Amino acid sequence: MKPSSHYLNCGGFNLHYTAWGDPSLPAVIAWHGLARTGRDFDALAEQLCGQYHVICPDTIGRGLSQWSRAPQDDYSFATYARTALGLMDGLGLDQAHWIGTSMGGALGLVCAAAFELPAFQGRIRSLLLNDMAPEISSLAVERIKAYAGNPPAFDTVPELEAFFRQAYAPFGFHTDAQWTHLAETSTRRLPDGRVTPHYDPAITQQFFRETPEYPLWNEYDALTIPVMVMRGANSDLVLPPTLEAMQTRGPGAKGLLRLEEIEGCGHAPALNVPAQWQLVQGFLQGVGA
Repeated sequence: MKPSSHYLNCGGFNLHYTAWGDPSLPAVIAWHGLARTGRDFDALAEQLCGQYHVICPDTIGRGLSQWSRAPQDDYSFATYARTALGLMDGLGLDQAHWIGTSMGGALGLVCAAAFELPAFQGRIRSLLLNDMAPEISSLAVERIKAYAGNPPAFDTVPELEAFFRQAYAPFGFHTDAQWTHLAETSTRRLPDGRVTPHYDPAITQQFFRETPEYPLWNEYDALTIPVMVMRGANSDLVLPPTLEAMQTRGPGAKGLLRLEEIEGCGHAPALNVPAQWQLVQGFLQGVGA
């Protein structure tokens, strides 16, 4: 099955998303990481779309969604959450399961807690955090700021693919076809004809705000929904002490937390192989039951 491509005005921005499956099925929102696009979920969405209506947005400043003219203000969880609420309202989604990789998981925490946007209250049915937690490693953040804020440019797409293969090796196993798909759905051409990753370099402004947006322990502690964390075994972003703390508070203290460690991956598992699909499907089915 192939996805359908759509555009919707959400929270003051034109948001692009792909959709998989029958809209009458239970909804799943799959939100990507900092410098990625919604097309990262193509393989997973194809597996889920027989039972779920899967919505995969491009965050503003990424992919085919609109860029901000005020990056210091708009590349923030507050603005991302407004666009997410606009997406759900625009699609008529009363509730949805949320699968979030890295930044997309943190955004799911913010939306599910509904502190800033009470209209989100009760609308996130479950939350899957793919290599994300309420607290993240400062060393990993510095690494991300360094590479994401200075995207390279190449003369050809194969050269950019070679860069992606190296930079995203922690994503885990990919076939050659999957690497090519990742490259071709992550590429934009510059005015000088070279190609570069498909995002606004200013997205890293999120990490330079006067009031830091992490940690998100208050949001985590407020959750009363099932949560699953899929941590890459070699992740430098989500550290074991953080997982231990998660088990004693919030959903962990309420018996609503499930932890899974994914061997052969760092930050973050690509959700592109059967073993990972099965974990996601098992979690969603358990929530439904």
